[in-house]
Amino acid sequence: MAQKVYILENLDCANCAAKIEAKFNALPEVEEATITFATRQLRLKASDPDSLIEKLTGIARTVECEVEILPREDGHAHHHEHHEGCCGHDHHHGHEGCSCGHHHHDHEECSCGHHHREEHHHHEHHHAESGGDDKKTILLGAALFVVSLILGGLGLDIASFIGFVAAYLVLGREIIVAAVKNLTKGHVLDENFLMAIASIGAFCIGEFAEAVGVMLFYRVGEYFEEQAVARSRSQIMEVVDLRPEVVNRIHGMQVDVIPAGEASPGDLLLVRPGDRIPLDGIVTDGTSRIDTAPITGEPVPVSVAAGDQVISGCINTVGQLIMRVEKPLAESMVTRILDSVENAAASKPGFERFISRFARVYTPIVVGLAIFVAVVPSLLTGDWNYWVYTALSFLVMSCPCALVLSVPLAFFSGIGAGSKKGILFKGGVSIEAMGKVKAVVMDKTGTLTRGDFRVQEIHGGEELLTLAAACECHSTHPIAVSIVEAARERKLTVTAPESLEEIPGRGIRAVMEGKVILCGNEKLMDENGVRLPEELETGGTRVILAENGIYRGHLIIADTLKPGAAEAVSRLKKQGLTAAMLTGDDISAAEQVARQTGIDEVYARLLPDEKLEAMRRIRECHGAAMFVGDGVNDAPVLAGADVGAAMGSGADAAIEAADVVFMTSDVSAIPESIEIARKTAAIAWQNVVFALGVKLAVMVLGLTGHASMWMAVFADSGVAMLCVINSIRLLYKSYK
Repeated sequence: MAQKVYILENLDCANCAAKIEAKFNALPEVEEATITFATRQLRLKASDPDSLIEKLTGIARTVECEVEILPREDGHAHHHEHHEGCCGHDHHHGHEGCSCGHHHHDHEECSCGHHHREEHHHHEHHHAESGGDDKKTILLGAALFVVSLILGGLGLDIASFIGFVAAYLVLGREIIVAAVKNLTKGHVLDENFLMAIASIGAFCIGEFAEAVGVMLFYRVGEYFEEQAVARSRSQIMEVVDLRPEVVNRIHGMQVDVIPAGEASPGDLLLVRPGDRIPLDGIVTDGTSRIDTAPITGEPVPVSVAAGDQVISGCINTVGQLIMRVEKPLAESMVTRILDSVENAAASKPGFERFISRFARVYTPIVVGLAIFVAVVPSLLTGDWNYWVYTALSFLVMSCPCALVLSVPLAFFSGIGAGSKKGILFKGGVSIEAMGKVKAVVMDKTGTLTRGDFRVQEIHGGEELLTLAAACECHSTHPIAVSIVEAARERKLTVTAPESLEEIPGRGIRAVMEGKVILCGNEKLMDENGVRLPEELETGGTRVILAENGIYRGHLIIADTLKPGAAEAVSRLKKQGLTAAMLTGDDISAAEQVARQTGIDEVYARLLPDEKLEAMRRIRECHGAAMFVGDGVNDAPVLAGADVGAAMGSGADAAIEAADVVFMTSDVSAIPESIEIARKTAAIAWQNVVFALGVKLAVMVLGLTGHASMWMAVFADSGVAMLCVINSIRLLYKSYK
């Protein structure tokens, strides 16, 4: 099965997106189809996705008649709400529509006169014109409505009625046309149809001003809802879409401005002060300080000079640099981050799936209730006008758009808020799971400590260090590297052993000059019958050496605690979480780190399979657990945790391995991610409770004679807009 990503144009109703997704997944030739309203993307898994596009477009148009399915390669490689142009300025492009066919577009030209994304010019021009027409329609309808009210107040009833009809046709024409089209396709519970029936019904019972006023209020509410969604989408994506439009390639003695996608590994690029690093590469000339906050969330600029690696998306602050491209745009960090966020948006949490299922039940129930209210009380009381009017207000509220839109947008905002802090959530599922964790389990080396090991003490003389360096000379483990480095600093002569065997989780067995040398931990010594002294010095990791089964001495190697580790653990405890540590290191070194940071539980001297067992015990004791490691060496325990988190500057393997990636190595990212996850879940619940609560309140008020269709429209469009605004709060909240 192949998976491809497509862009859905002219799809701007969240409920319609859910309906289309359900229809796509019902096809036997479709393995899986996921529509992400927040990014307007269709992820299609099928044996030949491209061959299905025409058929899928036809199906989508049975729900929304103007939907287009475009290949992502056709210029829609990703979002284009936010891009950086050739002059280093930011450019915002956005277009937004609705199920009634109204569109909004906002376009700015680069101050250097260059237009970007010209391949979209036709679409953007269409959206801009439609958005302008939408405003004119609302203003004209509002003017006619006001004039009709004045004429009615002057006693000119016929003129007033004609004015109301004209205003209604201006405001409701597109909705009625869409309703008729959808009705011919069998969509009785379509939002357009329900709104048309409600407003026409108001006309039939003589509520002319109410019918037009409600349609006007509805159109205004829809317009502002579209604006809120467009702004929210733009604000979220501008956090993560840092891909450059163009780069300055050095060619001989001149600088050529070329599209970023045309830059190849090996090209030399000029990066001026104030510019973003366009692609991943290595500095070849110049010195500067790099602001890595857009990628890692780390506020302190980093010094770079010739030979240093630089990551795309970071900002060059002071000096001019020349860099050599190491990765093309498609493989650079800025694109990988954007892909990660888009993939995350497509990963729908269980709460969102539940709300989608609930929405399919909610509308028929409310429509059924409206029919009941229109008929039964009317037959009992004879007051048809009152009960029909109440039933019509129920129809207006029966669209579940506010529910279907607000939950995924809350999770999408959470993903954006995390990206702003250098926290890459791999999906809504990850955020949902993280919000429920009761324990945070951390690896020691590289998570709580720098992983910058140093030989602190030598118990056995420099000859012992020479033996240890010989055993560890081919290992890349941080402890081994520190031993070899210590020997090099002392200018000791290290001879490679005749044979060498690495024993996982224990150490090295080597043969040198006919002698068997063991270099490792106490387990290695126990298994080989080496008797150790009663008391061995502690204060770090012990590396013990034995020669022909006899203890020769040991080294004390200590790691450095990361700044802020103790504060981060304290924040985790304030969040009501249990903090635990798993490590393969010596118990004394582990306990020392635990004392310094305030860790609750310590599990030391663990092999990889023992870490998994320890994780199982922690989950049984405390509940759902998150494991924070390096994303590579701890793969089994990452998989065994409810949430796996990778610590460390966006390494390729780490990004692939875990549910969430902390781009910065700062331990504070752990409690920050928990808070973002919890806040995301809280806002999603707030939106659902608010939307349902307002709708229920208006229904009750309607039944008791205290509500109107104006309130019903607010309970639909107004509530949806407020839920969108509530969701976007996540981007501006401080998580310190």
